Amino acid sequence: MVIKQVNLETVCGITSVLPKNQKPEVAFAGKSNVGKSSLINSLVNRKALARTSSQPGKTQTINFYNVNETMYLVDLPGYGYAKVPQSEKEKWGKLIERYLHGSQQLRAVFLLIDIRHEPGANDKIMYEWICHNGYEPIIIATKLDKIKRSQIQKQVKLIREGLKVRPGTQIIPFSSETKQGVAEVWNLMESLCFAEEKQAETQDEA
Repeated sequence: MVIKQVNLETVCGITSVLPKNQKPEVAFAGKSNVGKSSLINSLVNRKALARTSSQPGKTQTINFYNVNETMYLVDLPGYGYAKVPQSEKEKWGKLIERYLHGSQQLRAVFLLIDIRHEPGANDKIMYEWICHNGYEPIIIATKLDKIKRSQIQKQVKLIREGLKVRPGTQIIPFSSETKQGVAEVWNLMESLCFAEEKQAETQDEA
């Protein structure tokens, strides 16, 4: 997709009313230091649209980024940061659950996992929780540039086995530094968000 315009349209905290958007949404979940902001910036080709922070746990809201007035990238609060009180974590969990249950436009949930490490307990819980809420997460294995090319398949297998992913689950190695994986993620998002439109166009042409 050619990015003509993108903006942070809506920010929702724990007590906010979630927007009833009319355009398709894709959501991104992941640990606080997994590179979610860098991923979003890479996807929309902006350096600092999503704020990266040296303090993990900074994203405490659901952020809706409007892309080309055609779709939304939805940044969910990061999880697993030890310094955040348990009571706050529970509130964030309820906020995310409210979004997953309430959005009429959510087409897919991407779960970000650091490719360098075996999935942690919080990653496993989040994967199962997203599945429990009716979605099959697509895995983005971030920080690809931090490992050798020869290690990629081994690390992807580690993620697949560590999360016990459902058969057919896609795992996309990704680097915000080299931009590897950007086109693959975009192709997937467009096919998920605009499949109905393309099908209707094909039928009209026929």
